[in-house]
Amino acid sequence: MKTAETYLVGGAVRDSLLGLQAAERDWVVVGSTPNEMLDKGFKQVGASFPVFLHPETGEEYALARTEKKQGHGYHGFNVDFHPDVTLEEDLQRRDLTINAIAKDREGCLIDPYGGQRDLEQKTLRHVSEAFVEDPLRVLRVARFAARFSQFGFRVHESTLTLMREITLSDELQHLAAERIWREFERAMKTDRPAKFVNVLRECGALEVLLPEVNILFGVPQPEKYHPEIDTGVHLLMALNAAADMRQGAANVVFAVLLHDLGKGLTPPQDWPSHRGHEAAGVPLVDAVCSRMKVPNAFHDLARKVCAWHLDCHRILEARPATVLRLLERLDVFRQPELLANFVAACEADYRGREGMDQRSYPQGDYLQAVYREVALIRARDLDLQGISGAQIGEHLRQVRIEAIAKMAKPGSDSNALP
Repeated sequence: MKTAETYLVGGAVRDSLLGLQAAERDWVVVGSTPNEMLDKGFKQVGASFPVFLHPETGEEYALARTEKKQGHGYHGFNVDFHPDVTLEEDLQRRDLTINAIAKDREGCLIDPYGGQRDLEQKTLRHVSEAFVEDPLRVLRVARFAARFSQFGFRVHESTLTLMREITLSDELQHLAAERIWREFERAMKTDRPAKFVNVLRECGALEVLLPEVNILFGVPQPEKYHPEIDTGVHLLMALNAAADMRQGAANVVFAVLLHDLGKGLTPPQDWPSHRGHEAAGVPLVDAVCSRMKVPNAFHDLARKVCAWHLDCHRILEARPATVLRLLERLDVFRQPELLANFVAACEADYRGREGMDQRSYPQGDYLQAVYREVALIRARDLDLQGISGAQIGEHLRQVRIEAIAKMAKPGSDSNALP
C-alpha cells in the first residue's frame, strides 16, 4: 500500500528562503484520500476540493491535485485529487515558480520549476502556460510585485505577456467582486502599493478593473503645486507616502487611491486646472466601492477624503466656523477613530509631490488638536438656562467656535494647495 507523504508548500517555503517570517503554513498531502484524512482526525473544510484542518495545529492540509479549465472565472475548473497525483503535478498548477517550491519532512527542497533560481534573480515568472486559465493571477502577480518590491523583484516579460492575454480576453470580468477586492485590500497593505497599480496598468488590467484610476495617467495638474504634473504620477507617489506613514493601514491607502478621481472628469480644455474635482469625484468613489463591494468603513473614509482633502490642506487659513464644520462633516464626534485616518490620507496626498515627500504637515496636527479641544466641550457641561430644543445644539456650536478662535495656529505653507 502506498504511504502518504506530506510537504510544506507555497508561501511558507518562499518566505523562509527570503528570510521573512511566514504568516501561515500550508501543506500538501500526496497519496492519500479524503476518507483517510478524516480517519486521522482532520476536519474537512474545502467544498470544491478537499482541504483539511489539522486536529492540533489548525493548519491547512490539501490533497495533491490537478486542475483543468472548463469554464469562466475562478471556479471554472475540473479538479482531480486522486491518490496518484504527484507532487510535481500539484506544483505545476501553481501560479509562480517562487510559489512552487516544496519542502519535505527532512527539510529537503523539491523545486522542479526553478523557483530558487527566480528567487535569486528577483523574478516573478509563471510556472506553465496554464497560468492564463486563472484570471485572478493577474491581480496576484501585481500584488506579489508590490509585496516584494523591497527586494527588487520584477515581473518577467513572458509572464506580463500572459497577463496581457488574460486582460484581452473577457476573463477578468468573470472574477467575483469579493475576490478582486481581497487582492486590492492585501495590495494596499504592502510597502509599495504603487507597484501594484503600475503592474496592473502595464498589462492593461487597470483599465478593465479600475478605469476611473487608469484615466488619471496623462492628466496634467498645475506645475506650481505639482512639479510632477501628471495626476497619475502624483497618485503613485501619494500611495507610497501613505504606505510609509501608515504601514498596514489598507483603508488609508485605498482612500488615497481614489482621492483624485474627479480630475479624470475635467474637460481637456480646462487643464491643468481642476476646480471642483473633489465633489465631482464622490459619485465615482461610490461607483467603485459599489462595483467592488468594498466594506462600508473603507467606503466611508474614501468618500470623505475625496470630498474634503482640500479643506484639510487649507485648514490653517479657514475661519473657526469652517474648521468646526469640517469636523462635523467628517462625523468625528461619533467616530473619533476616523480623524487620524483622514488626516493621514490628506498628508499622503500633500507629500505625494515631487520634492515634497519630507515636508511637515501642520494642517493635520492643527485639525487633530482642535478636535481634542472641542470634543471636551459638551452640551451637558454648559449653562443651558433658558435654552431648549435646537437652540442647545447651536449654543454648543458657538461655544466650540469661540474655543477654536482662541487656539494658536501653526504657520501656513504656500504649497498647501495641491
